Amino acid sequence: MALSAMAQTSFNVIPPRNVIAGQRFQVVYRLSNAQGGNPKVGEIKGCQLLYGPSRSTSQSYQVINGVSTSSSTIDFTYVYRADNAGTYTIPAASIDADGKKLQTSETSFSVLPADTNAPGQSSARPGDISSQTPDKAITGNDIFVKASLNKTSVYEQEAVECTLKLYTKYDGISSFAQSSPEAYEGFLIEEVNLQNNPVGIEHYNGQNYRTVVLRKYILFPQKSGKLTLKTGAYDVVVQQYERIDNGYFYMTRPVERNVKLASSDVVINVKPLPSPAPAGFDGAVGRFDVSSSLSSTNLRTNEAASLTYKITGTGNIKYIKAPKVVFPEEFQQYSPNQDVDAHVSGSTVTGTMNVEYTFVPDAVGDFDITASPFVYFDPSKNEYVTIDLPSYSISVAKGVGVGSQDSDQKAVKIKNTDIRHIKTGDKNLSHEHNLYAQSILYWLIYPALTLALVLITIFAVKRHKANSDVVGMRKSKAGKMARRRLALASKYMQKNDKSAFYDAVLKALWGYISDKLSIPASALTRSNVSEELTRYGADESTIAHLIGVLDECEMARYTPESLNRPLKDVYDDAFNAMNELQSVSKK
Repeated sequence: MALSAMAQTSFNVIPPRNVIAGQRFQVVYRLSNAQGGNPKVGEIKGCQLLYGPSRSTSQSYQVINGVSTSSSTIDFTYVYRADNAGTYTIPAASIDADGKKLQTSETSFSVLPADTNAPGQSSARPGDISSQTPDKAITGNDIFVKASLNKTSVYEQEAVECTLKLYTKYDGISSFAQSSPEAYEGFLIEEVNLQNNPVGIEHYNGQNYRTVVLRKYILFPQKSGKLTLKTGAYDVVVQQYERIDNGYFYMTRPVERNVKLASSDVVINVKPLPSPAPAGFDGAVGRFDVSSSLSSTNLRTNEAASLTYKITGTGNIKYIKAPKVVFPEEFQQYSPNQDVDAHVSGSTVTGTMNVEYTFVPDAVGDFDITASPFVYFDPSKNEYVTIDLPSYSISVAKGVGVGSQDSDQKAVKIKNTDIRHIKTGDKNLSHEHNLYAQSILYWLIYPALTLALVLITIFAVKRHKANSDVVGMRKSKAGKMARRRLALASKYMQKNDKSAFYDAVLKALWGYISDKLSIPASALTRSNVSEELTRYGADESTIAHLIGVLDECEMARYTPESLNRPLKDVYDDAFNAMNELQSVSKK
């Protein structure tokens, strides 16, 4: 017998998004799992109500593990128009549903200004097909890539959020490929993992654009001065719409136009850290806190113990140095074990660094462990902050099974490392001396060495023959090389994470080509990689195969709906392209 589950009743407002002044927009009130009449809504000041409400209903029913659930929604849609840009408030609305009075919360939304007729800007508008005909020239104001920073003036090592975004007036983009990569010289980069590429509408320089976030980074400048970020260049295929007169009616058909987007520059002013820096400052910039713990203050000789420091906060936590700790000379100490768990949070990086120092006392007595203060620079306060780290007093007793003589000798070894201990007692010294040349072992060494020389020579000859077959060796290693570089892409393929999969395949291919040609990845572009591969010795079919996979992955990253091939097929194409190139030898 199936059980029934009741769905929760609710009444909410769905505010509009991407509203432009002078255009119509909708406000939707949604009643879930209840029945009711029209809601009571208040006036949205500054907006004109055109009509409403229109009512639409939907229902669903499902059974999972013998439990049946049903749900229903009623949408009440109101259509408005706002003639001026600004922020508007939707007042709380109420409805009587199934004998209960439900109410929404007050919410707000923004209206973008209408396009201005600025000189040099075309009349193309987002979503307006009639203004995107082939007779309208595509200018640099119609489609471009721009890097936006949350700060334009920062200190060294201070986190900066950089968003790489595509601005376009055109809905149809059938191909989008990067012809030269971005350049962030002078920065350490932490890339933000985007689950998808967020889209929206943005008002920029008097015009409204459809926008797509391509990438997002957290940058840490490593030097002061005017540093320049380059967005990279792109090859784009844009769809315009040609109007055709059939005599009785008009229709439109898409016409593709190739557009090259040049790289644009963004300059950021990086200020040097205030001077002089206090003693103990090792480059930590942000906001941090430090705690410490000792495993025990009562130890025995030859007993291992640990001292742990935990640094938490936001900033360049992945790049800060461990606290400086001073141990007594009577302690054996090991290299500290350092572990960082950090992630992007908002426009910076936050996380925890754990540093564990392991040590072993070798002598009996009372000792102190001290640490230098932890110093960091706080950009929000424009000052250095010093955190004093506590000292620890440790009492060491004699360990079990350690004799007094051994303890004394260990102490001598620590204090006087150039003095060796005098051994006492009977050491079973022998007074008999035989010539080694008269032994049988001495005469057996010669034939053994001769046999070893013969075996080594045979092995060397076979190894030389195998190494001379360069093509054969490369083919035998090609599969292993390709699988190693595509290991991350294989994981994303199993998770069906398309965006991360295509990004991993591209990084693997560009990295492999860079290693193969001994050319930095920043110097490789789609336009010159073909020439470099030809000069290296690759044939046309190998180059075409590799370029095809690169283009397909680039297009899929930004227009995923344009590629419906299984990820396994794309993975196999990339694998085969690497195999083909691996067998190519330099001219």
